[in-house]
Amino acid sequence: MKILIVTAEMQLAQDIRRYLEQEDNLCELTADMNEGRSLIGQFSYDCILLDLSFYGEDGLRLLQDLRRGKGSDRVIVISAKNSLEDKVMALKAGADDYLSKPFHLAELSARFEAVTRSRFLKAATHIVFQQLKIDTASRAVYIADRDICLTKTEYELLLFLIINKGNVIAKNTIAEHLNGQSAIHPESYDIIYEHIKNLKRKLVSEGYRIKSVYGSGYKFIACV
Repeated sequence: MKILIVTAEMQLAQDIRRYLEQEDNLCELTADMNEGRSLIGQFSYDCILLDLSFYGEDGLRLLQDLRRGKGSDRVIVISAKNSLEDKVMALKAGADDYLSKPFHLAELSARFEAVTRSRFLKAATHIVFQQLKIDTASRAVYIADRDICLTKTEYELLLFLIINKGNVIAKNTIAEHLNGQSAIHPESYDIIYEHIKNLKRKLVSEGYRIKSVYGSGYKFIACV
C-alpha cells in the first residue's frame, strides 16, 4: 500500500513509517497541511493517515475536501481526543475510521488493511478463502458448497475477520466495526463475546477457527 501520513508529531510518524514499511508498505510523511493538500492533489494514495490533534478545523476541511474531490482515497483519522462528539464529527466529515491515541501500531496496521480492502470488496461479488465462500450480493456463506446459516451480525463479523485474515484484530476494533459509536459502552463487549462464541461454534466443525489471542483480540485461521 502507498500511505500518506499527515501529522506534526514527527516521532510518531517515523515510528509508524518504520513499522508499516516492514510490512512492505510505502509511506510518505508531511507535517505541513498545505503540503499535504498538494501531495494529495498530485498523487494517488491507498490510504491517508490524518492527525487532527494539530490541525483542528483545517484538518476537518481537508477531510471534507477529500470527500468532495478524490473520493476513492481512504482516510484514517488519529487524534488525542477520545470523545464521542469528536469521533462523530470526523466520521461525518468523511473519515473511514477513527483511532484515538495512544494506540498499538499492530492495530493501526490492521485498520489500514481493513479500510483499503473495503474499497475492493464493494465491487466484489464473491470472497473466497480456501473452501469458504461469501456471496456479498446475497449475503450467503458456503463452506465446500454447504450453506452456513448465520445471523446478520455473525455475517458482518465473519466478513470483517476474513478481510483481515492472518491479523490479530483487537476487540475494540471489532466492536467499533459492528456497533459504531455505541462501542464506547462497556456492555457492547459482552454482545461481541456472544457473537464470537456463536460464530466459533458454527465454524469449528467446518474446519475454521476464530483464535483468541490473550490480551490482544481475535484471529481467523483454518484448523490444522
